Amino acid sequence: MIVVTGATGNVGRPLVRALAAAGEEVTAVARRVPDAPDGVACVPADLLRPETLEPALRGATAVFLLTSGDWHAGGGDLPAVLDVVRAAGVKRVVLLSSQGVGTGRHSPHLEEAVTASGLGWTLLRPGGFASNDLAWAEAVRATRTVPTPFPDVALPVIDPADIAEVAAAALVGDGHLGRVYELTGPAPLSPRERAAAIGAALGEPVRVVELSRAEARERMVRSMPERVVEATLDAVGDPLPAERTPSPDVERVLGRPARTYAEWAGRTAAAFR
Repeated sequence: MIVVTGATGNVGRPLVRALAAAGEEVTAVARRVPDAPDGVACVPADLLRPETLEPALRGATAVFLLTSGDWHAGGGDLPAVLDVVRAAGVKRVVLLSSQGVGTGRHSPHLEEAVTASGLGWTLLRPGGFASNDLAWAEAVRATRTVPTPFPDVALPVIDPADIAEVAAAALVGDGHLGRVYELTGPAPLSPRERAAAIGAALGEPVRVVELSRAEARERMVRSMPERVVEATLDAVGDPLPAERTPSPDVERVLGRPARTYAEWAGRTAAAFR
């Protein structure tokens, strides 16, 4: 049985669906009982209180670990979570980390906790999520505009559905233990190009409105910790070569190219209408 934490999110939700469709026994975990496909057990738990995870882990062989922004802001303790996971007899964990660990922008402490846990592990390091562009949805719906800093800096953002499929492979397949996967989309695209892709999905042009870094920061700190905002603006405004370069790992794991941004935009067009 496989436990998926963060089961209501952009990665957790498609991961639960993918595992269930493959015939795996799945338990979906979130702070509030998530909606899930028929046959999937749903258990409320809060990783800020690791003991609440215990009921979900009974009989589990593998766990997908996702640490949310709220968890980080609340002082989450991953070694304590891993203690509960190990005590339940789980053998394998897959951690959703970030590309920023590999580039040095983010602390490696979560990855270090996992690799030192004594459990079999796989680390996923995605770059920017295509779904982050849902932050543009209100402006696109209201004025067909995308307010963004650095409109011509291109990055290979990834469809969260691809992250979910790689996670599913790592949770159930052979050959993934001890591996670190860098996950990106197939090609760098700028915000201007991504706005055009959204416009194509809508059948109407979408115009970019350039923000200064200060204006973007003012908007972002309303919902994100300041240190995360600064690191994010650094990455999207002046990306390192590794952050600009598409990784082959999605194709290596799944045997097909990573989904394009246009595919993501077409699938989520309703959010922008």
